[in-house]
This record gives sequence, C-alpha cells and structure tokens, in this order.
Amino acid sequence: MDLIHAVWLAVLQGFTEFLPISSSGHLVLVPRFLGWPDQGLAFDVAVHLGTLIAVVSYFHRELLTMAGAWLRSVGGAEATPDSRLAWSIIWGTVPVALVGFLLADVVEAELRSPLLIASTTAGFGIVLWLADVRGRRTRNEFSLRWSEVMLIGLAQVLALVPGTSRSGITMTAALMLGLKREAAARFSFLLAVPVIFAAALLETVRLLQAPVATDWVAMGLGTLVSAVVAYLTIRYFLRFLGRIGMLPFAIYRLLLALLIVYVFG
Repeated sequence: MDLIHAVWLAVLQGFTEFLPISSSGHLVLVPRFLGWPDQGLAFDVAVHLGTLIAVVSYFHRELLTMAGAWLRSVGGAEATPDSRLAWSIIWGTVPVALVGFLLADVVEAELRSPLLIASTTAGFGIVLWLADVRGRRTRNEFSLRWSEVMLIGLAQVLALVPGTSRSGITMTAALMLGLKREAAARFSFLLAVPVIFAAALLETVRLLQAPVATDWVAMGLGTLVSAVVAYLTIRYFLRFLGRIGMLPFAIYRLLLALLIVYVFG
C-alpha cells in the first residue's frame, strides 16, 4: 500500500470517527474521488485500532472509575452515578451489536452506494442541527434513564448505514433527550469504546478467515497516525463544541452531499 495513501486515510479516519460527519462515508468516498485502490480490510482494522487507542487514552480515568464502580455493583454494592453510566454504556451497545452481527454482510454489500451516502449525510445532518437548536441542553450523561439509553442505542443502529455517522446519530438522540452538547459528545465517545472494539474484533476475525499479504509498515503507520489525530480531535472538539454548536457540521454535511450528487449523480 502506498504510504502516502496510508497516512491520508489514517488522518481521515482519526479526524472523522468522533466528529458528527461519518467516518465510514468518507472512507468509502475519498478513494473513489481520488481514484485510489481499495485500502483493504487489514488497513481498516489498523485505523480502527488507532481510534480505539485514542478514546481509551483520553477517557482512561473515567473508564477506570466506571469499571471499578461497575464491578462493585455486580458484587451487590449500591448503585452510583459511575456504575449507572457503565451499565448505560453496556446496554446502549446491545442493539447495534445484535443488528451488526446479523446484518453486517448485507450492509457491506448493499448500502455503500454514493447516492445513498449523500442522502444519509444530508438528512441526518439536518436532524442533528434541529436537535441542537431544539434540545433543552440542561442535563448531563449521568442523568440518563434506562429507556433513554435504549433510545440512543437504537439510534446508533442507524450508523450501520454509511453516511449516517455513529457519533452524529448518538449525539442527535442525546440532544433530543435534553443533554448538554458536551455531555452528549462525552456519552457518544464513551459509547464508541465497545462499538469500535467489537467492529475491530469482527474485522480481525474476517481477516484471519481470508488471509492476505499484510503490509505491516502501512498498518503500523495507519494505527499511529489515526490514534494521534483521533486523540487531538476528541480534545479540541469537546473544548470548542459549547461555542460552535452543530451548525458547522450540518452545513458541511449538506455541502458534501451536494458534491457527492454532482460527482456520482
């Protein structure tokens, strides 16, 4: 694999994974725009591993606290905000894990059309902006009820369709439920940990079942670059989200959708 392509695709994955603009859509479209060869399954595993390293590194204190509280709750201790948040992450992951396991091949084969990506990019971008404008933005992630967690989890299922954006649709649902922008983003990012881990594990299993020559240099470079870019993206997105809101991302999604239609329509 061309190392320049590897770097750019890793930057793309690291930057878009946690922004509400769809990393999967960009990874499908950019090679088509530029006429690059398919990057291959092994490289996809590598850059997803990089984004997993980034989110775990950024939230390592919160994750350790939640894990300890969760273990104590399993042992019969009284529930705490941290243990409830840990359970929320677990239950919020169940819908996408089930649907992804059952329909992953269908999604991979049937739902990668550029025009479909254009429609989901534009449509869910508008919904994201409406949720930001109309949401009360008065609650934090610790206040979520179980029914609300499941609604966010069900919304996350839509992210199996390229162009939807996993972070975008989960933030949209959280904003509709009244969470503050930063709280919606934090919950979305924490929810990403088991989802990205499961996706990377599934892709690894597929890779082992259909072994191909592996470019370890490109994979290692992709992992490193995507991890660094994703870490910086999380940090600065959370820092500036309260000020900029979701409108810039909605506008970007609409412009990208128009570009897709122009090029592929």
